[in-house]
Amino acid sequence: MLLKYLFIITLIILFVPPVRRFVFYLLVGRQLVKEQKRQGDVRGARREGDIRVDKRPQENGSRFEGGDYVDYEEVK
Repeated sequence: MLLKYLFIITLIILFVPPVRRFVFYLLVGRQLVKEQKRQGDVRGARREGDIRVDKRPQENGSRFEGGDYVDYEEVK
């Protein structure tokens, strides 16, 4: 009798998407939400869409050696 109920519950969880989403949320979803909030707090309070650019520090006395030098003519 108990095996029959477990089988029916398993079938419902496997084949009914809303029930499956709810069970997933109960098992994993809350932990994901907590972790995302914690990671958001660690990164700092930036608003969505803000851009942050980390610049390389300038080395004194050295020239940039990457890339190729391209001659150009000024067109008037």
